[in-house]
Amino acid sequence: MTQSLEPTVLPPPFPDHTQLPESDGTFVKNFQEHPQSLILTDSIGQVLQQIHPDGQYAIGQDCGIYWRETDPPEKGAEAPDWFYVPNVPPYVDGEIRQLSL
Repeated sequence: MTQSLEPTVLPPPFPDHTQLPESDGTFVKNFQEHPQSLILTDSIGQVLQQIHPDGQYAIGQDCGIYWRETDPPEKGAEAPDWFYVPNVPPYVDGEIRQLSL
């Protein structure tokens, strides 16, 4: 049995949520996306308060949360139009979670 002594080269780590771009500089695909997201969020607000009386949830709109390595980096971020994340604290490091763009 032979053993290789060459070091394993690891790719750089993916950025965390504080390092992701908040915008790729392009306009929204549809001018109705933002108002529709607000209507959706408002319409389920009471249900979310019943499910999460402690406020442990987040709603996001057009956030770059899917990531792949590209150059420039912001081209690797994909933004869903709207998403709900249950059971997460509303504050991160003492600051309100910033999800809506």
